[in-house]
Amino acid sequence: MLHRKRRQEDKGAPKWMVTFSDLMTLILVFFILLFSMSVVDAQKFRAIADSFNQRQIFEYMPSAIEFDNPSQEQGEVRKDPFEEGVFGSEETTRDEQDAAMDELLYEVNEFLEENELTELISATRDDRGVVLVLQERTIFATAEAELLPDAEPFLSKVGTLLVAIPNIVKVEGHTDSRPISTYRYPSNWELSGARASSVIRFLIDTHDLEPDRFIATGYGDTRPVVPNTTVENLQQNRRVVIVISDPSLEDGETF
Repeated sequence: MLHRKRRQEDKGAPKWMVTFSDLMTLILVFFILLFSMSVVDAQKFRAIADSFNQRQIFEYMPSAIEFDNPSQEQGEVRKDPFEEGVFGSEETTRDEQDAAMDELLYEVNEFLEENELTELISATRDDRGVVLVLQERTIFATAEAELLPDAEPFLSKVGTLLVAIPNIVKVEGHTDSRPISTYRYPSNWELSGARASSVIRFLIDTHDLEPDRFIATGYGDTRPVVPNTTVENLQQNRRVVIVISDPSLEDGETF
């Protein structure tokens, strides 16, 4: 009877399973701790980095190893890259570029007012940059792409301003919806593209500007600003647009 009772008490999991379970639990806790420690707290990391930058502790303890740059051995303190003015220099540059674009717009509008051209040429600023809209009758004859002499003073002013800045410039040619078919311009596509190219060629030739700064685009009659229903609207749609790009645009971004 005692032997049978002893066998009944031995039923269940082996005793070594208890130790094994404790070991697995400890290993699991260990890996959880490692995972939690692997997440870097940016504020704590910065505090630790700042503590290493406190040179007062080592000011009176010269190193036995010579510095490659002796000027940094004792007196010169390195700049903290987290301080404003190091990583913040990009923002300062953008502010300067924004001010330059505002100054450009101001000078163009001042020229238009002085020469009473505000009804024929407009200058505004949008997310693309400074946008100049020139009505067709100010620079071209009807169905032609050769610049009129009256257009040269304003384009010369634009060229003078472009010499002082490195911005990319896009010139767009636009027409109304009336079809055209000549030996030079079989359609409005050719006419609008030729007009944009004429403006760019004048700016490059008269002010020695880099050709790779310019983009010529002919939109034909595909982008009217008003419906082509009246004579006034047709005149408004026949235009050349000069877009002086905002330098804050990222590379590859269209404008």
